Amino acid sequence: MKLHFLYGTETGSAEFLCEDIIEALDDDTLETEVSVLADVDPAALIAGTFYVVVTSTFGNGDLPSNAQPFADALDASQPDLSHVRFAIFGLGDMVFSATFNQGSEQLMDKMRARGATLVGERGIHDASTGDMPEDIAGPWAQGILASLRADVS
Repeated sequence: MKLHFLYGTETGSAEFLCEDIIEALDDDTLETEVSVLADVDPAALIAGTFYVVVTSTFGNGDLPSNAQPFADALDASQPDLSHVRFAIFGLGDMVFSATFNQGSEQLMDKMRARGATLVGERGIHDASTGDMPEDIAGPWAQGILASLRADVS
């Protein structure tokens, strides 16, 4: 199974979390790739690859600068993503309750509006809890992978 991790981050947290998730999955049968969202054309997303999106929220509930080009391309070219299956995990801080995890929510909504299928629930991390992101994202990703494998069986 191929998993392509796509991340958006201002500080590097989402990028590092992708690596932590791959480590938590601990499965040599998985083929994994990690890319920054800015380097990915949404129209080039392919069937047969499962996409795991990890993004923080920046500023007033916005996407990080290196995720914005992906979101802009979704809006501008409006690609058909009906062949795409994905999961999404957001990093945020409830101290900013009015905009908590809106970056991941916006990207999820944009992908679904283009026909992509969300697998599982959107995962979220709240930095104000003191929990480490990998402690939340690891079990979340294991659940997503179990769901994907159940679909194949």
